[in-house]
Amino acid sequence: MSTRRPPFPRALLAAALSLTAAVATAAPAVYEIDPAHTFPSFEADHMGISVWRGKFNRSSGQITLDRQAQTGTVDVVIDTTSIDYGLDAMNEHARNDTLLDTAKFPQATYKGTLADFRDGAPTRVKGELTLHGVTKPVDLTIGRFKCIPHPLNKRELCGADAYGDFQRDAFGIDAGKDYGFDMTVSLRIQVEATRTP
Repeated sequence: MSTRRPPFPRALLAAALSLTAAVATAAPAVYEIDPAHTFPSFEADHMGISVWRGKFNRSSGQITLDRQAQTGTVDVVIDTTSIDYGLDAMNEHARNDTLLDTAKFPQATYKGTLADFRDGAPTRVKGELTLHGVTKPVDLTIGRFKCIPHPLNKRELCGADAYGDFQRDAFGIDAGKDYGFDMTVSLRIQVEATRTP
């Protein structure tokens, strides 16, 4: 009596090999930041008597995410000339060479890696902020991270709210320090990004 096994179907073998190759070469998903729904914002001390708040109206960038590997990257480009305190005179002051010096440094960037995943979502960004021509480590905590199917284009839409602090004088922006201004700036990056096809 023969104990020879029946041959493995070629089509099934090819499909299995194809799936294995696809898994081995799978790339992280790429998401383009939606500039109409992404507005980095900040809070800064004003002589210890009030807190000034502002945002940047123009930003762009890209996020990558590999849920299986629990890895990802963040790359946000901020147009510093689009700073908006809600007061024209303050906007002009922030653009001059005592603060952001936007003529010389028209962009700021935040680049980092997603970290400390819980239930498939990152809870922290380990990154670097480049501002005023200076690059320093700045880590952000992710308070919210969620992905859903976009109700209009049906592509995956992810959103996050990340926040952290930095010392502006470490970036060469020390206006007001001699008057007792606290150099701590609270940065918040609220972002929405759509998966590329």
